[in-house]
Amino acid sequence: MTKSTKRFETEVQQLLDLVIHSLYSNKDIFLRELISNASDAIDKVKFESHSNEALLEGNSDWKIKLIPDKEAGTLTIRDNGIGMNIDEVVENIGTIARSGTRAFMEAAKAKNLAENPELIGQFGVGFYASFMVADKVTMITRKAGDKGAGCRWESTGDGSYSIEDAEKETRGTDVILHLKEEMKEYLDEWRIRSIVKKYSDYVQYPIVMDITRKEPATGVDGKVIEGGGDIEKTVEETLNSMKAIWARPKSEITEEEYEEFYKHISHDYDKPLKTIHYSAEGVSEFKALLYIPAHRPFDMFYPDRKKGVQLYVRRVFITDSCEHLIPEYLRFIKGVVDSSDLPLNVSREILQEDVQIKRIEKSLVGKVLGTLAEMKEKENEQYLKFYQEFGPVLKEGLHFDFANKEKLQELILFESTATEAGKFVSLKEYVERMPEAQKEIYFITGASRATVENSPHLEVFRKKGFEVLFLTDPVDEWVTQSLREYDGKKLKAVDRGDLEIDSEEEKKEKEEKREKAAKEYKGVLDLIQDQLKEKVKEVRLSSRLTDSACCLVADEYGLNANMERLLKSMNQEVPESKRILELNPDHPLMQVLTGLYEKDSKNPRLNDYCELLYDQALLTEGSPIKDPLKFTRLVAELMVADGKAQLG
Repeated sequence: MTKSTKRFETEVQQLLDLVIHSLYSNKDIFLRELISNASDAIDKVKFESHSNEALLEGNSDWKIKLIPDKEAGTLTIRDNGIGMNIDEVVENIGTIARSGTRAFMEAAKAKNLAENPELIGQFGVGFYASFMVADKVTMITRKAGDKGAGCRWESTGDGSYSIEDAEKETRGTDVILHLKEEMKEYLDEWRIRSIVKKYSDYVQYPIVMDITRKEPATGVDGKVIEGGGDIEKTVEETLNSMKAIWARPKSEITEEEYEEFYKHISHDYDKPLKTIHYSAEGVSEFKALLYIPAHRPFDMFYPDRKKGVQLYVRRVFITDSCEHLIPEYLRFIKGVVDSSDLPLNVSREILQEDVQIKRIEKSLVGKVLGTLAEMKEKENEQYLKFYQEFGPVLKEGLHFDFANKEKLQELILFESTATEAGKFVSLKEYVERMPEAQKEIYFITGASRATVENSPHLEVFRKKGFEVLFLTDPVDEWVTQSLREYDGKKLKAVDRGDLEIDSEEEKKEKEEKREKAAKEYKGVLDLIQDQLKEKVKEVRLSSRLTDSACCLVADEYGLNANMERLLKSMNQEVPESKRILELNPDHPLMQVLTGLYEKDSKNPRLNDYCELLYDQALLTEGSPIKDPLKFTRLVAELMVADGKAQLG
């Protein structure tokens, strides 16, 4: 065939413009694409040689060779794969509607062949990435098994290409990039090495390059010749490791190898807490090697942190920021997922959000949660180590992952009124040890155990022997909005709404007592209500206090003090809300206030005591008081008055 010039199809020219100007955000991608295509080509000839050994032409030394030529300004990517004839070049490179790889896979499936080669991508698309860095691309290719089927293709990406017959001694393809002046950095050895290491390190064929080094001159005995100077020596060096540990059987991998790979991808000096290595087959096929770290990374709660799981497709690195591969609440997981059949869009930088992604995510989440459940049951000490580091993050899933809510609620742990500091109880254990009279699961939220365990809201629960969970992680306020019940038992905040913890007999007895106290303290209650009307919604007698004088209680669905603090710390606007001031009818203070009121209801000191009661309630819940100077003055005056009374 004499040299001829052809026009690209309209769609191809549109794609070229897109690739050159905007499709890829990172120009390094061009080399990944061309290496991937070369790997595909080798896969194809290996596969087809099973039924036609002549295609090998006596050479099965598979390799992909990179040839930088600084003098010519070219970078060549050479493979000894299947190659193409002229018709295939026109079909695969001149047309976007058809893809060599896709057509090959469809043909292989149609033949119902038992063995499919591992192929990625769409040949025609990745090839065009060359024009991001090259102002001219030359391709010399020859079909395996047909020494007369060589051809030369060339284009500047301007809408046309030339094609002609060409001699090529060996099968395969040479893609020669005539680099743009500003892209000559891609001829530097270190640049090529870094790109191969990042994107193509685990490609299963050697990626080689001739490296020239200066070495001291040596004699036949191998000893350095003094004064002999240096000589240049060129060797073919393999740039990629080809050691995709996740692709090997688990039985062949040692713990040391697992640990070494973990440290490589995580930059962690410690061993992982747990290794998860498995293969998924069936509708979606992929291999996963995941790690649970032993310690929380410093950037766990940084909004711009990198995700921990890297995505590969047939050992070729695609991305380490696939948002849909693993949910936010498992962001501590490190590792690799390598898919056999994941569809990608034309750029390979953005994954299509389709059913395949969702299947992989579902499988990964199920495997991680299953592993954690097994740890909790069989390796409890290990699980406690995990939970102390990642419990707050795991609990986010209760709010965001409704599909796995039941699994997650079995994994979460809490400190409580029945545990020592640093010890935990699960919801299942809590329910199993509930007294028969207890109908609900009780909890209290706060900034720390020290804050909540001395709360006056717990007094009646301690008296009745009802365990109360301590929810002290910031995320717990949102967790309780999603986790409303467990095992048929509702979760109830001890500092919100009314309490229903008494038997019918106890209710009747308390109601009679409360009615009597309400009559006795009516004047004082009205006074306190009037004095604090701008600060509290209501003043009432309490059924939850046994020792303390007072406490503040939120409405059933209102904001408590802890939620207000969290919202303010996040620079959120907190709506104005008033809580309920509850007073202990059995506290001696009520008798004192009633006596003062009956003696002189206009006594200004009563107003001060009302303010002190409110400030006391604020302090016990960990909230700041509005006027600390006034509070300290009143306390000092009371101390003086009490001291004088003590002195007689």
